[in-house]
Amino acid sequence: MRKIRTPFFMVNPKSYLYGERLLKLAKAADEFAKDKDFDVFFTAPFVDLRMIAENTSNLIVTAQHMDSLKAGRGMGYIVPEALAEAGVKAVFLNHAEHSLKVCELVKVMQRAKENGIYTVVCADSVKEAQAIAMLKPDILLCEPTELIGTGNVSDKSYIEATNNAIRSIDPEILIMQAAGISTGKDVYATIISGADGTGCTSGIVCADDPEGMVKEMLDAIVQAVKDKA
Repeated sequence: MRKIRTPFFMVNPKSYLYGERLLKLAKAADEFAKDKDFDVFFTAPFVDLRMIAENTSNLIVTAQHMDSLKAGRGMGYIVPEALAEAGVKAVFLNHAEHSLKVCELVKVMQRAKENGIYTVVCADSVKEAQAIAMLKPDILLCEPTELIGTGNVSDKSYIEATNNAIRSIDPEILIMQAAGISTGKDVYATIISGADGTGCTSGIVCADDPEGMVKEMLDAIVQAVKDKA
């Protein structure tokens, strides 16, 4: 697996968009990502993952969850090999809206590794981030549950505390800070504060011009990189 280019961005429509409307956003994000020297992830509902993968070339197509099950019996589960075959390159795990017990999280992360799928694992506190860091995810998303979808971003002290806690355990883990991101200014501030990446859901899907908002946020990363240089 190649190294993820930072500071990365995650377009995460969750279940707000699907089908043709989702594809329109993905194609726009794919075009915006073409000339960037950082990675852009794009999540999609399971039924749309293959469609997104087959119609884009510059995005890291990302599943919103998966299970540790291997091919065989298991009604209603998401098999990692099936995701990989559909073109999925990364997976969200342990999101507040789809949390996992530690024993299952360990199994799923191992299955992701077997299939060459990047793991984006969520934590809602500094202590949980420290615990998950011991499992060595590719990306650790530090997102206080109470801020999800509120438009209120994590304060600088929280970002610094989680960054320091995770890097003291494993400096190779990429740290994503994304709570409450809703504008390009939020993206800029988060990257300036030291995050390896960020992302957004409601700020994009609820915008008057979702495609334009993705462009604004990617441009904010470009500016943050220039200003930090």
